[in-house]
Amino acid sequence: MANLLFATAGSKLDIGPVKAFQDTDLTASDFTTGSPTWTTIGGATNLGSAGDTANLVTTEHILSARTRKLKGTRNAGSMTVVCDIDYSDAGQIALVAAEKTRDAYSFRMTFNDAPQGGTPSLRYFTALVMSVVEQFDEANSVMKLNATLEIDSNIVRVAAAEA
Repeated sequence: MANLLFATAGSKLDIGPVKAFQDTDLTASDFTTGSPTWTTIGGATNLGSAGDTANLVTTEHILSARTRKLKGTRNAGSMTVVCDIDYSDAGQIALVAAEKTRDAYSFRMTFNDAPQGGTPSLRYFTALVMSVVEQFDEANSVMKLNATLEIDSNIVRVAAAEA
């Protein structure tokens, strides 16, 4: 029987090239065509959360005295990535550089859920790196790098596959 639970441990987040959302949902091939270069963001201790939420659209009907509701545009939200600061980590350096631009970047998450001999689940999306903040805290704390990613596309889900 297949394992139905998977730990976040062993997963990784990579930053890739600049990629703008182009008014239609992206597919996996939008992130793999041309063999893009991916840089793993090292020292991650928390990958946050991400996923679509529909905005609520309402209208007030007078005759029925009822608020009617519709689903509006979708928003994949913000993702806060927390890392132990490593000034030599190429992925953290790329995050700091991305924050200084107005561009959206490609991101790829690889989960630790590959079946024996198979391939793991992946998530692809584009995001703006809105902030990169150093967190110092108290004496017995590890200094952290907190990056806020504003996801600007759909999240492309690629399922784990058997060999």
